[in-house]
Amino acid sequence: MTRTRTAVVVGGGIAGPVAALALRRAGIEAAVHESHTATADGIGGGLGVAPNGRAALDLVGLGRVGAPMNAIVLQNHKGRTITEIRQPMEFSWRADLYRRLYDLALSEGVAVHHGHELVDVRESATGVRAVFADGTTSEEADVLIGADGLRSTVRRLIDPRAPQPRYSGLLGFGARVEGAGLPPTGDRMYMAFGRRAFFGYQSFDDGTGVWFANLPHPYLTWQQVRQTSNEQWLHRLGEAFAGDTVPALDLLRRTPPEDLLAVGPMEDLPHVPHWHRGRAVLVGDSAHATSPSSGQGVSLAAESAVELARALRDLPYPQAFATYEHARRARVERVIAQGARSNTGKTAGPVGRVVRDALLPLFARLATPEKMAWQYDHRIRWEDPVAA
Repeated sequence: MTRTRTAVVVGGGIAGPVAALALRRAGIEAAVHESHTATADGIGGGLGVAPNGRAALDLVGLGRVGAPMNAIVLQNHKGRTITEIRQPMEFSWRADLYRRLYDLALSEGVAVHHGHELVDVRESATGVRAVFADGTTSEEADVLIGADGLRSTVRRLIDPRAPQPRYSGLLGFGARVEGAGLPPTGDRMYMAFGRRAFFGYQSFDDGTGVWFANLPHPYLTWQQVRQTSNEQWLHRLGEAFAGDTVPALDLLRRTPPEDLLAVGPMEDLPHVPHWHRGRAVLVGDSAHATSPSSGQGVSLAAESAVELARALRDLPYPQAFATYEHARRARVERVIAQGARSNTGKTAGPVGRVVRDALLPLFARLATPEKMAWQYDHRIRWEDPVAA
């Protein structure tokens, strides 16, 4: 069987450009097809890139992505520090990371097409054809890679019975604040378990800041969340943090309604049974979406994109897909499970809060660099040959 020479990448968010860049480094021509008609400039809130993700992004040529965030300080609703966890990360705005990846992909010769909504995948003995919604556009390649996120069309085409995302019980909100009014927190992000919601914040030397909130709430779709005005959501968040001795209320007051980012439901995909079928394969959130609480979404997507490119570089696509899944599944599902446990602590009731606050210092003592090495020290050895 001949080696893979061309690939169609469906999805132009974060995982798609990383996959295309890694494929090009592996000697495989890749084009990205995005359903939205415009770029995602200015869209999205803050995110963390872990050392393992940083290493994967290095392999596709992306330099430093953000500001150091080397510790998380956990507090209770009274503002008392429960524990501090040393956790080396980089903080970045999603829009900044997206733009840097987009520009890097273009500079490396990756074609990026907008307004291409995938509706079907058709295979032949010699390749695969991606069919788009306009009815006149399609593209052929040796393989097709689904990097189209949590509600992946490629996942549904691979397996019509594929699971739907699982709701954590939390809605996500956040904002960038131009005048945070707080002393700089240095390389620390503060996270507070409020009595009715969870709040995180970091302030920078230039006076700006970022905050996010996880609000326990019955399930709403993103569209349903948007039916409530930003002014109303800011009011509800203010009610949730009333009486808590953390900077939540002040930062909420400093947030113009138009700057509020309503992320919507926080969801994950604990287990996707089928990552590939025929010449199509999944990567990133389409295969292994983890809750934002894990802090590993971007990092796992970058790892998987690079690992898939390595496998396609060295193996025919059937063996490459199987080897890639075998290398990734156990790791990503372990991280997803850890993120789900974090969400459980954010939705604890009155009794659960007491137990949680009592156990968090113990957890911090157990979360030593040695214990967390499996997560943060993971490195992909690009030059090593991949064996089936």
